[in-house]
Amino acid sequence: MNKEILRLAIPNIIANISVPLISAVDTALMGHLSSSHLAALGIGAMIFVFIYGSFNFLRMGTTGLTAQAYGQNDKTLMANTLSRACLVALLIAFVLILFQSPLFHTATYLMNVQEGYADKVASYFDIRIYTAPAVFLQFALMGWFFGMQNAIIPLLMTLVINLVNIFLSYYLVNNLGMGIEGAAYGTLVAQYAGVIFGFIMIGRYRDILHHITYHDSVQKEKLLRFFSVNKDIFIRTLALTFSLAFFYSQAAKESEETLAIMILLLQFMIWMAFALDGFANAAESLVGKYYGAKAWGDFHKAVRYNFYWGGGFALLFSLAYFFLGRTFLELYTNQTHLINQAMPYMWLVALLPLLSFVAFIWDGVFIGMTASKSMRDAVLVSTLLFIWIFYLTRGIDYEWALWGSFVLFFVFRGGVQTWMFFKQGRFLK
Repeated sequence: MNKEILRLAIPNIIANISVPLISAVDTALMGHLSSSHLAALGIGAMIFVFIYGSFNFLRMGTTGLTAQAYGQNDKTLMANTLSRACLVALLIAFVLILFQSPLFHTATYLMNVQEGYADKVASYFDIRIYTAPAVFLQFALMGWFFGMQNAIIPLLMTLVINLVNIFLSYYLVNNLGMGIEGAAYGTLVAQYAGVIFGFIMIGRYRDILHHITYHDSVQKEKLLRFFSVNKDIFIRTLALTFSLAFFYSQAAKESEETLAIMILLLQFMIWMAFALDGFANAAESLVGKYYGAKAWGDFHKAVRYNFYWGGGFALLFSLAYFFLGRTFLELYTNQTHLINQAMPYMWLVALLPLLSFVAFIWDGVFIGMTASKSMRDAVLVSTLLFIWIFYLTRGIDYEWALWGSFVLFFVFRGGVQTWMFFKQGRFLK
C-alpha cells in the first residue's frame, strides 16, 4: 500500500508544489515593484481562484467517477466520463467569457477593490479571463488521468505550465517592463501550453478512447449522475472559495497594508496545501479504485495510510515554517515594514499544517467515494463557523481575528469530516 500511495503521491507532490511557483514568482515580481502592485495581483489572482476554483468539480468529480470505472474495468465508462467532462468544460468557459464584463464588476465590488490599484486589477482580469477554456480542459484531463491511476502526465502538464509561466512572466515584467500585464500574459500563454501538451499525452490511451461515442457521452442517466456528483462538489467548492474570497475582502476593507500582509501569510498556506494535496490526490485515485472494486480491506487501508503520510509531511512543513519563516518572507518582498508586521503571526502559520492536514486527506477520501453531499455539508458548516468567529472577535484585534478564524476554518472542516466518516464509513454519500 505504501508503494501505491507513493507512486501516486510523489508525482502529485512535485506537481502540486510547482503550482504555487506561478503565484510565488508573480508575487515576488510585484512585491519588488510596490505594495499597490502586490495588492492588485493578490486581488486579481483571488478573483480567478474564486471563479475557476468554483468549477474545480471538473477535476475532482472526474477523478472519482473515472477511478470507480477503473476499479470496475469498464472502458466505455472511463472513456465517456472524459468526453462528458471536456464538453462541460468548454461550455462553462464560453459562458464566462461571454459575461466577463458583469463578472468583473461584481467581483471587484465584492472584493472591496480600492481606487489606488483598481486599474491594475482591471488590466490583469481582461487578459486572464481568456485562460478559461485551457484551465477547465486541464481540470477535465488531470481528473481523468488521476482516475486512471496515472500521476505522471499531470505532473508533466503542470511542469510545462509552470516553466513557461515563470520564464515568460519574468521576461515580460523585468525585461520589457510590462508590470502586472506581463504577469497576466505569462499565465495566459502557459495555460494553453499545458492543455496542448495534455491532449498530446492522451493519445497513449487510444485503446480506451475509441470507446467514446456521442450517444453514450450525452446519455441522460449518466449525464445526470455526472451532474449530481458535480453539483454538490460545485456547491462545496463555491463555499470553499467564498471563504478565501471573504478573507481577502475583509483584509482589503481594513487597509492596503493589511491586505499585503495577509497575502504574504497566505503564501505559506498555499505551499502547504498543494503539498498535502499530493496525498489527497493519491487518496482520490486509490480509494476510488478500491471503492469501485468493492475491495473493502484495501479501501480502509488506503484511507489509513494516506493519513499517516499526510501527517508526516505536515510535521515537516510546520518545522520549516517555525525555523525559516522570516527567510521565506524575505523571498517574497524586500519591504522590511511588511516583514516585521507579518512576523508576529508566524507561530500560528507554523501550526497551520498540523491543524489542517486532516481536512485535506478527508477531501481526497470523500472524492474517491464520490461522497459529494458529505463534502458539501462539511464545508458549508465550517464556512458559517469561520465567518461567525471572525465577526465575534474582530473588535478585539482585527488582523488576529481574521487570520485566527481562517486557521480555525480548516480545523472545523477536518473535525466535521472525521465525525461523518466514523459515523457512516463506506456508506457515506
